Amino acid sequence: MTPTPTAPAAEQPSAAHTDRPTDGLAGQTSPWTLHEDRALPADPTTRPIAREIYRAVRDLPIVSMHGHVPVEWFADDTPFPDPAQLLVVPDHYLLRLLVSQGATLPELGVGALDGSAPAEADPRAVWRRFCAGWRHLRGTPTRFWLETELVEIFGVTQRPSAETADAIYDQVAAALADPGFRPRALLDRFGIEVIATTDPAWSSLEHHHRLRAEGLGERVLPTLRPDAVLTLDSPTFAADVARTGAAAGVEVTSYATYLEALRAQRARFKAAGGRATDHGPFLPDTTPMDDADAARLLDRALRASSGGPGGTDPVTPAEAAAFGAHMLFQTAAMAAEDHLVMQLHPGVARGHATARTRLFGPDKGYDIPVAVEFTRALQPVLDAFGHHPGFRAIVFTIDEDVYSRELAPLAGVYPALRLGAPWWFLDSPDAMRRFREAATETAGFSNTSGFVDDTRAFCSIPARHDLARRVDAGYLARLVAEHRLDLDEAVETAADLAYHLPLAAYAAA
Repeated sequence: MTPTPTAPAAEQPSAAHTDRPTDGLAGQTSPWTLHEDRALPADPTTRPIAREIYRAVRDLPIVSMHGHVPVEWFADDTPFPDPAQLLVVPDHYLLRLLVSQGATLPELGVGALDGSAPAEADPRAVWRRFCAGWRHLRGTPTRFWLETELVEIFGVTQRPSAETADAIYDQVAAALADPGFRPRALLDRFGIEVIATTDPAWSSLEHHHRLRAEGLGERVLPTLRPDAVLTLDSPTFAADVARTGAAAGVEVTSYATYLEALRAQRARFKAAGGRATDHGPFLPDTTPMDDADAARLLDRALRASSGGPGGTDPVTPAEAAAFGAHMLFQTAAMAAEDHLVMQLHPGVARGHATARTRLFGPDKGYDIPVAVEFTRALQPVLDAFGHHPGFRAIVFTIDEDVYSRELAPLAGVYPALRLGAPWWFLDSPDAMRRFREAATETAGFSNTSGFVDDTRAFCSIPARHDLARRVDAGYLARLVAEHRLDLDEAVETAADLAYHLPLAAYAAA
């Protein structure tokens, strides 16, 4: 039996963190407000043009098709528990920055997987630690999102600091007690026209069915995330496959019934309003293998994972990677048949801090980008389906080098491929500008997905879309100032990027 890991020494609570420097109120002599031109170009030639473009698209509805907000929030529509649980504990962007400055996950309210309470269970104390660390967010997109949320959603007029933490907590908590701040009401307040959740392959979709019965089925959509049942060397692989088969009404006893269960779940998701699948493999290899070899690997993996007879021959990492590539190809073939959009975002070493990931689970800030190759990796799928009228793939990356070298050229010629918006580490002002500069000249605007956010932090959605609209307005303003676009074309393009292209990229078929 593998021993239960103990918390690393660095994770133990320490009072030493409390005397780190804080923002304080130095220099803040008037109410905290946000400049109307934030993230727009600084130079006086393009800024007025950018203002005009931004104002034309500022209030367009939000299309949030790559989200991770739990569907239960909308189905149950219960109040958010407290400011810390809403804005701090689930935000891995924020957690990683505070941990990098000496805070520990338990001190930030994160509980262990074994169910034990975090070292700091008082949400007000968690909030104080966040506010005291506000200075560490300077220059990051996390700062932009959070200040937009605090000022524009909650009406906060004091910059976060150790001195203002309690007053801000009370103000946000009072707002959360208002029925107007429940999840469904915020859909209207944020102007969200459609939002997609992310759901495991074995989801019963009961919450989505309830939403559909209550008239929200066209607004809150499911997205199938099958990674767990495509990863042969996952310790829960057999259990996850069995759960998926049960949800699909298929007993999985072979490779054929495994594929049948996946097809059945895809059909159920589509019937519930789903428009896409979501895939996060380590690498984007799509090389198919012989079906007989795939069947043998699957059988070995099921026996090894379940601990049944003959389960002493687990698949190797190389075999698991080969099967995963094969199943990405099979997924593309299914997508060409049922027209669910295939979202692909590889290139992340997830849970880089092994001991902490074992203790606290995934999505706690320890996911690190790796270099990715796409040209050869995607060729099998693009050879087979790149011109197929029923197939659509959207590729995201956090490896900036491949935008101009590989992905923009690929999206610029294959009709089935779209280049996804800057994602994760790259959904920041400068990285989004670099994306436009690297990709547009080769792929144009129409071969991109437009902006789709990638967040579990519900209240950050309008802030993220606002930032993208500001950055795109600035990029387009430069094209106008350089007489490469007319102003009316720039405004039309900004509307495409903010609204029309996301709708078209994820159009129901």
